Amino acid sequence: MALPLLRRDHADERTRPATAPPARQDPWRELEALRDRLDRVLDTMWDGGLRDAGLGWAPAVDVEEADDAWIVEAELPGVKEKDITLELHGAELSISGDIEERARGGILRRRSRRVGHFDYRVNLPGVSDDEDVQATLDEGVLTVRVPKPEHAKRRRIEIRGA
Repeated sequence: MALPLLRRDHADERTRPATAPPARQDPWRELEALRDRLDRVLDTMWDGGLRDAGLGWAPAVDVEEADDAWIVEAELPGVKEKDITLELHGAELSISGDIEERARGGILRRRSRRVGHFDYRVNLPGVSDDEDVQATLDEGVLTVRVPKPEHAKRRRIEIRGA
């Protein structure tokens, strides 16, 4: 059975006495290091590339169509109302803002929460009634209720006999 190669740091070899036993291999530590490197590469490809282009990232969003309105729910944990920009232009609803990275006292070992500029846009079917749009932020969920205009609401049509 072949054993995996042991990667040694050259600095360790220079400081280790020649009579010392070889360094002991820790496969879990190597897997953790590999995962960290892969996470950094993926973060750079996905998040970093978008951030560098000024596009930011998009929050998780549900869009629901009710009989009288479109309801958009966006997950924005930890975001304050003043940091969110909500715009409705014609049929396009835009949710954008910034999540600031908080100051840390220790060493950050892993990050999976997103920070920085976020932007989400959705085209609602048809023109909406922008006068009565309601938005609430409750427990990290932004709920936007965009009423449908009278002509876009669903109506039941009776069928008459001949």
